[in-house]
Amino acid sequence: MGIIVQKFGGTSVASRDSCAKVAAKVKKAIGAGNKVVVVVSAMGRRPAPYATDTLLDLISSYCQEVESRERDAIASCGEVISAAILASALKAEGLNAMSMTGFQAGIMTDGNFTDARISSIDTSRLSMLLEEGIVPVVAGFQGMNRSGDITTLGRGGSDTTAAALAAALKAEKVEIYTDVEGVMTADPRIVPEARFQKNVSYHDMAEMANLGSKVVHPRAVEIAMKSRTPLVIRNTFSESEGTVVDDGPISDVGSTVPDKPVSGITHTLGVTRVLIDISGKSGEDVSLEVLNSLAAAGISIDMISLFADRVAFIVSDKDADRTEACLSGMGFEFSTKRGCGTVSVVGQIMRGIPGVMSKVVKALRDAGIEIIQTSDSHNSISCLMRAEDVERAARALHSEFEPGM
Repeated sequence: MGIIVQKFGGTSVASRDSCAKVAAKVKKAIGAGNKVVVVVSAMGRRPAPYATDTLLDLISSYCQEVESRERDAIASCGEVISAAILASALKAEGLNAMSMTGFQAGIMTDGNFTDARISSIDTSRLSMLLEEGIVPVVAGFQGMNRSGDITTLGRGGSDTTAAALAAALKAEKVEIYTDVEGVMTADPRIVPEARFQKNVSYHDMAEMANLGSKVVHPRAVEIAMKSRTPLVIRNTFSESEGTVVDDGPISDVGSTVPDKPVSGITHTLGVTRVLIDISGKSGEDVSLEVLNSLAAAGISIDMISLFADRVAFIVSDKDADRTEACLSGMGFEFSTKRGCGTVSVVGQIMRGIPGVMSKVVKALRDAGIEIIQTSDSHNSISCLMRAEDVERAARALHSEFEPGM
């Protein structure tokens, strides 16, 4: 009898009807001879009363500058409520279930409030419950640090909880249940031609998640890849088999040039481009000074380009004011361009394939889209542009590369 970890998102536990569908999924897995651990997110989305954002709005209404420790304390409540309600719903369906906080499930973290990392998991209690035929319903997104404080794992952290528990328990697979059929070749809300994918490699899924795909959290994919635990992205409200994320389709890149080097198109919005003039600064460590100062201020940057006379990168719009204040304090001349977005093409087998960048540039130029900046890795090419061009760019690149066919 194997172990399966099933994670259910906020829409999956938002109502009695949806909880009934969750119970059916759990029953089916148990009926197939599996032991099941369930991980849950908070119920629904703002303005639902127990959604994470609603709880954070509540505490912010009492204090504008809420300490990170207190933010985590209240943010963790949404998942605890979901776990108690779903465990009770499972019991009403005849299953033996028990709700658990992250700490009760053995999850210990570092001390980084609001974006903690899991440091260890003691699975002894979970294993005991499974042996007794009990379904543990674990509050996702949370753990406890060495000081005994509740910590949260950042947005999408329930995915991380599920993947980490699956790895620790040596589960056969982790199923991520959400309100979509699985992984698409692009966001179908802006690319109507986006196609469903039955199988995606760990590498491609991690890259897509890091570059804007919201279907699963990047850390969850990284944990699953490291432990070689298959991830299955499925729809709570249908019987779709979903998308399997594992080592991916086997292809001999060395023997032939693949017709479809791109697996998917992703996008992000809400970013600001920063361009710093360092031409008048003496010393070889000016760029490093900039990077260190931003890191010390807790500002995450991406799409970094370093030149002898300038430094370019992007930050989230929410960090733009702090970035400007930091650079002004350092005495740099700089410019910012707000209201930007990125569109990326992703594909593990792009590596070593000539002409992908030229196709990207041509497709965007033919669509009349200005490319502000680019960055690339072995598995992806990202283009920065005005936010209003992002949807057209995603459609143009999807049409050019036709991923998933």
